[in-house]
Amino acid sequence: MRFGGFSEPDSDVRPVLGVVNSAGGRFWRERLDAAGAAAAGAIRQRHGLDDILARVLAGRGVGIDAAARFLDPTIRELMPDPSVITDMDVAVARIADAVLGNETIAIFGDYDVDGAASVALVARYLGHLGRPCITHIPDRLTEGYGPNPQAIRDLKRRGADLLLTLDCGSAGFEALEAARSIGLDTIVVDHHQCGAALPPAVALVNPNRQDDLSGLGHLAAVGVTFLVLAALSRELRRRGGFATGSEPDLLGLLDLVALGTVADVVPLVGLNRAFVVKGLVALRRRANIGLAALTAVARLNGPVTPYHLGFLLGPRINAGGRIGEAGLGARLLSTDDPVQAESLAAELDRLNRERQTLEALAVEAADAQVTLEVGPGGDPGPLVVAASDDWHPGIVGLIASRLKERWRRPAFALSFDQGEIGTGSGRSIAGVDLGSAVRAAVEAGILVKGGGHAMAAGLSVARPRVSDLKAFLAERLAATVATAAGDRTLLIDGVMTAGGASVEFVNEIDRAGPYGSGHAEPIFAFPAHRIAFADAVGQGHVRLSLTAGDGSSLKAIAFRAAGEPLGDLLLSARGRPLHVAGSLTLDHWQGEPKVQLRVLDAADPKLGLG
Repeated sequence: MRFGGFSEPDSDVRPVLGVVNSAGGRFWRERLDAAGAAAAGAIRQRHGLDDILARVLAGRGVGIDAAARFLDPTIRELMPDPSVITDMDVAVARIADAVLGNETIAIFGDYDVDGAASVALVARYLGHLGRPCITHIPDRLTEGYGPNPQAIRDLKRRGADLLLTLDCGSAGFEALEAARSIGLDTIVVDHHQCGAALPPAVALVNPNRQDDLSGLGHLAAVGVTFLVLAALSRELRRRGGFATGSEPDLLGLLDLVALGTVADVVPLVGLNRAFVVKGLVALRRRANIGLAALTAVARLNGPVTPYHLGFLLGPRINAGGRIGEAGLGARLLSTDDPVQAESLAAELDRLNRERQTLEALAVEAADAQVTLEVGPGGDPGPLVVAASDDWHPGIVGLIASRLKERWRRPAFALSFDQGEIGTGSGRSIAGVDLGSAVRAAVEAGILVKGGGHAMAAGLSVARPRVSDLKAFLAERLAATVATAAGDRTLLIDGVMTAGGASVEFVNEIDRAGPYGSGHAEPIFAFPAHRIAFADAVGQGHVRLSLTAGDGSSLKAIAFRAAGEPLGDLLLSARGRPLHVAGSLTLDHWQGEPKVQLRVLDAADPKLGLG
């Protein structure tokens, strides 16, 4: 395969450093056009900001008047009246009745990070009020996703008077009907897409239900849960519910909201961004005993960042729900016992290592399956689907995620380890709504059940219907996938040398963070830097060192690049110059912060230049 390539494109847009076909097959283009550069200049002059920070803000659509507020987002300014969400007032009135009437509240949560954080949020809130609750996280293998009739009946037998389902329940028709039949009131707090028909519940608080006009559909379930608790505090205050005790400190619980928001990969814009900014402040105080224990076993050094939440802490919490005991994560996030926290964190860390081994083997098999089907270098079409009788159902989402990265298409992985009904998970690419497509497949009778949101979905499918499912989704997604996959542009925020990548520089651009889904990290291009060192390390990563012409150097890493075109180019270029693009971060290993580049792409300067 030819790495890199340079020529004048058939466009008025000039490629950055002349790169039109990089190792990743990308065209490098400046993020800011002429209008954007003018806006950056205006932001710089109006607010007295550094030029690069002004450019980063303008490149993410921050207006001149909004720049100051954007750099210091506050919950107070960005949080709406919770009552704008459909059914919110009905829900909090019923929960307030339960709190003041000493009713027993049961919480049914999802087994992922967002669900665990939501459960811990409510459990801590109620615990502050002296109202211990019953919690249940379903086993992924024996119960599946969402509430089920047997668990509902068990919670009722344990004394539940009111049931809250968190990060699930919008599609729980059978289970919620069972709850109603035994006199158990249910309130659903969720964020997954749902159809016009709604399950029987006292209230269904979900900004993604079709009759909700709040505009808050970008919130994770833990964000919706936070709004429920804010509204509940207001209602209890109105009723005199805090006359004999203090109100729960909701802002002190934003560490949980930040964790669930980042881990669920919802857009870090608006209120979500404020949740994460302020939640990181709470996280760095390490007041949550469970999170503090988890950061210790994860060997996390320095201040907690969104990267740590998404790639170090989140996967460990998820490991319980994937291949271990589903409730471990919620218990860890809820406990105030240091000994229990240390034990739970150690178990989750062990399960995460086991999960990594299972995942590596399964991903290799899944990729080989797709390659065999489409041929080496072949076009997989609008999506890829892989299935096996041997995969643990708890890792199908991870397999799908890796297939999506490898093939740059929406991807599904299906496990038939339990027989003829497979458990599947899908991951999408930007611009392709997977959740609505899966719901349509349910309505068409192809799936046993399924749902999700734009970027991720879960489903159950009978083995004979797999080919029908693939055909249905391929037809439905073809146009949007063609548009999304056809855009191979890598937007560059600036060109710089290794010498300019200082701790002060990274701290300056981090003022516009945190970065993540919907709020892209700044990407910088480093022209013709010599690859002084490169080697494969860990789980398929490539670690390297870049040296500029002036002798300055920069440590770098390309995650999961080994065996891919990017990794092949980096490893073959030892001692030679490459154009390299990536995002800058601070590594706090051994205490002192040092700048590191996360390599996203590279190109050979010599190719195509005559």
